[in-house]
Amino acid sequence: MGGDKVDAGFSEGSLTDEICYLSARELARRIRAREMSAREVTEAHLARIEAVNPRINAIVTLTAERALREADAADAALAGGAEPPPLHGLPVAHKDTHETAGVRTTSGSPLLATNVPARDELVVERMRAAGTVMLGKTNVPEFAAGSHTFNPLFGTTRNPYDLSRSAGGSSGGGAAALAAGLQPLADGSDMGGSLRNPASFCNVVGLRPSPGRVPSWPDEAAWGTMGVQGPMARDVADVALLLSVLAGPDPRSPIALETPGSAFAGTLEADLTGLRVAWAPRLDGSIPFEPDVVATLEPTVKVFAELGCVVEEACPDLSGADEVFRVLRAWRFELGLGTVMDRHRDRIKPAVVANIEDGRRLTGADLGRAEVLHTRLYHRVREFFERYDLLLAPVCQVVPFDADIEYPTEVDGEPMSSYVDWMRSAYLISATGCPALSVPGGFTAGGLPVGLQVIGPHRADLAVLRAGYAFERATAYGERRPPL
Repeated sequence: MGGDKVDAGFSEGSLTDEICYLSARELARRIRAREMSAREVTEAHLARIEAVNPRINAIVTLTAERALREADAADAALAGGAEPPPLHGLPVAHKDTHETAGVRTTSGSPLLATNVPARDELVVERMRAAGTVMLGKTNVPEFAAGSHTFNPLFGTTRNPYDLSRSAGGSSGGGAAALAAGLQPLADGSDMGGSLRNPASFCNVVGLRPSPGRVPSWPDEAAWGTMGVQGPMARDVADVALLLSVLAGPDPRSPIALETPGSAFAGTLEADLTGLRVAWAPRLDGSIPFEPDVVATLEPTVKVFAELGCVVEEACPDLSGADEVFRVLRAWRFELGLGTVMDRHRDRIKPAVVANIEDGRRLTGADLGRAEVLHTRLYHRVREFFERYDLLLAPVCQVVPFDADIEYPTEVDGEPMSSYVDWMRSAYLISATGCPALSVPGGFTAGGLPVGLQVIGPHRADLAVLRAGYAFERATAYGERRPPL
């Protein structure tokens, strides 16, 4: 054990927990300085998984022996004088929709229960090249459909802050694992809020990057911009660290942005004095929010004012965004799962079947209208950000809900007709193409986390991270740990 790892007064269990709640940056620093070995870090996380995961069901495939072998190899490389990559020796479990060579990837579907890919997809490839150790896979909704993580293969992921509540989704397993100290970093994806909603529910940080910021491969609809992949962590600086690894051009993605990942590796310290900030506590007023959500986030305005920002209530015109999202999402479901439904209709959850059938009913005129609305939305939002530097809004319309229901059937008295209706506060922003960060925004009187959504102009990912970092430093909401 490294010389400064032993602290008098800590039991073995509490020492393990202390290690598991260190930031990814600090863990990487200690491993590089050989104050702590990659094996020690991996063993601590495996012990934490053994103790906690049965209660939350965040990690559904565990590769413990492989993780220890990879940790030993990382230590040997460091001892041999190798220059360590940025995530050297850090143990992570990957989202179970992301292909991992030699490790099963199920997408939460019994149809893929024994699926073992022969390749890593691009985000996994980049993380492994950056030195990560593979712990396994994190839980997702069936085919990543929806923002509540449950499926017939592995069951439900529960919220570490209240085990009776949802951890969100579709990156719910990753968010819960972060909050519970099972891993220091997590990869995820986001079409309608799947990085932001679980981050909000689990009091961690999730970034929906600009389309093309994190290249996606393989991707049969590679020109699409609605679905993106991106990072989650327990604080904003760790999200930036993982983004520095995931971002950057790749010839396999036709929309990959040219900015290298190193652009996100520097300091996030910034003076926000004079920043023009729009605060939209109910977005454009077209969708309902639970009162607890808005009440918890109301102090946000004061925090940004104290940071020197000029804050006023405003929101861009989001008309058409709902239709854009629903049409393009349905089209993507049919494209990706239509043939699967034709062969195995009775083995896919009804909500996914309905999405695929919605896609099949689309006409060329429907898609054309969606593209026109999408373009108009882009320009209205672009013009809004000529007047404002940032937009602040709630991530979710609801607080973490009962984990034993499929989705909230009403929000503030308004009926929700489908399992995505309650996600509009996230998916309307997806349609804008803007980068959006979920950062811990406070707790309800009942102790449930609520996330603040920090939204920036197109491709202004770094500005969003800097604002989120300043807010995080001023409030420290993310430092409140779950009672596990």
